[in-house]
Amino acid sequence: MKKLLLAALVLAAPLHAQEGGQVASASGGVLRALDKISGDTTDLVIAKGDRLTLGNLQITMVDCRYPAGDPAANAYAALEITEEGSNSALFSGWMIASAPRCTRWSIFAMTSGSCAAARPEGCPTQAR
Repeated sequence: MKKLLLAALVLAAPLHAQEGGQVASASGGVLRALDKISGDTTDLVIAKGDRLTLGNLQITMVDCRYPAGDPAANAYAALEITEEGSNSALFSGWMIASAPRCTRWSIFAMTSGSCAAARPEGCPTQAR
C-alpha cells in the first residue's frame, strides 16, 4: 500500500507542477549529487537523451521541464538510473528541485537542479 501511494505521488508531481501555468522543456539540465559518505556535492550537466556515469550509476536525462517564462524556477527532471552492468532501472521517474530524493540504493543522493537551454562552457558531463 505504501509503495502504491508513493508511486501515485511521484506520478502526480509533474502534473501538479503544470497546473500553475505553462511548462517548457529544455535541452538538458543540472543534477546535484550528494556523496553521503564524504558530504561532497557534484553538479552534473547533462543534455536531454544523454547518459553519464556517477560512481557505479548510469544516469539518463529523459526530459527536463520548468515553468515557461521562469527557467530559474522549480525544475523537474525525468531520469532513468541504472547500476553499471545491469539492465533493470534502480529509479525511473521524475525528480523535483524542491523535493530532493534520498536514495537507499547508492552512496549518492540526487536532486534535480535546474533546466539548461545549452551546456555552459567548461561544465563537465562526467562526474569524478
